Amino acid sequence: MSTPASWLRCYRCWSHNLEVHVHYEGVLKVDAETGDADEPVEETQEALVQCLDCLHDQPHLHLALREEQGRRLARLEPNGDCWERMVLGTPWVASCTVAVGAEDVEVCSGPEGSEQLTEAAFGEAGTREFFTHVRFHQHEDERIVVHVLIELYAQSAEEATQVLENAARGELTIKSLAEESRPPTSTGGESPH
Repeated sequence: MSTPASWLRCYRCWSHNLEVHVHYEGVLKVDAETGDADEPVEETQEALVQCLDCLHDQPHLHLALREEQGRRLARLEPNGDCWERMVLGTPWVASCTVAVGAEDVEVCSGPEGSEQLTEAAFGEAGTREFFTHVRFHQHEDERIVVHVLIELYAQSAEEATQVLENAARGELTIKSLAEESRPPTSTGGESPH
């Protein structure tokens, strides 16, 4: 079983200097007699964990909320199995293409084009877990071929390939895959790599 010390850190620079940005939106029912607005009708909450040293988001962590004795308590927890891959792994750089349906991309140029192409090619992993750079794209009949450079974290070339294959939302071709060195630690702590 893992301890918080093994995953409660930035996956890029190993810093323990993290903060959580919580965005809350709610619709509360108002009591007509008292004016109290405390009974939630609808609530949505989004939490983003960020490293204060290198400013990268930490998709391997999520905020778990629970009610205890009328108080709302929050705790950071590892996000499924991806924490092992991201914290214990090393960076891999892939040059690849993904062919997606043209209907999956609303805008393919301008300021939103790169984000739309990344989302169409790799979904949420492409926008949250990977560092992506869309080099260019090509229109081929009813599909768009997105040429992209990706940095992702994995413990082996096989795992990196599997992560890319699982995230791809279209026909994936990996042109090259190379292991990189981990960025230096921000806190002077030792990384196992």
